[in-house]
Amino acid sequence: MSVLPREQVTGLILAGGRGSRMGGVDKGLQNFRGLPLAMHAMLRLAPQVGEVMINANRNLGAYESFGAPVWPDALPDFAGPLAGFLAGLERCETPYMVTVPCDTPLFPSDLVARLGAGLLAAGADIAMPRTGDQVQPVFCLMRTSVMESLVRFTQEGGRKIDRWTAQLACAEVPFEDESAFFNANTLEELQQLERQRA
Repeated sequence: MSVLPREQVTGLILAGGRGSRMGGVDKGLQNFRGLPLAMHAMLRLAPQVGEVMINANRNLGAYESFGAPVWPDALPDFAGPLAGFLAGLERCETPYMVTVPCDTPLFPSDLVARLGAGLLAAGADIAMPRTGDQVQPVFCLMRTSVMESLVRFTQEGGRKIDRWTAQLACAEVPFEDESAFFNANTLEELQQLERQRA
């Protein structure tokens, strides 16, 4: 099985959303077990990659205090995860980039290794986890060479991840533990997550 060297991968934490389902709060800064959600994501991702960046559009100073570079969206008006992908790709200096959302603090600790193996085995541009019938497109390992296609897609007004990835060679990598990808969209779900996996 081919292994993707972790120093060839930059990790990007997506914390640039409006948090509208959480009442408009900055989701990545919400407390989970004594630390901000985005900090949990960073601590889990850092050992899996060469370096980490954060995509955020508010409270940049708070995110900068985590000790990683922070980049706002490359597109206006909270244009969704693809705007974060683009901000990361524009600054990524490694051949691969992986994205994780800030609101899923318990994602697998072998996420990048398994996505990397799947991407290399399939000769794909992008690899995403699949749990059962559900693909998890915001957890996305991509070759940085996809940037040109993403620029074109977003310039034409495209905003949906699956519409963009459908244009590329994608590998879906099976993961068994669906609960590892549970994301807290609301404060109730965040409390549920605290209780569930204490």
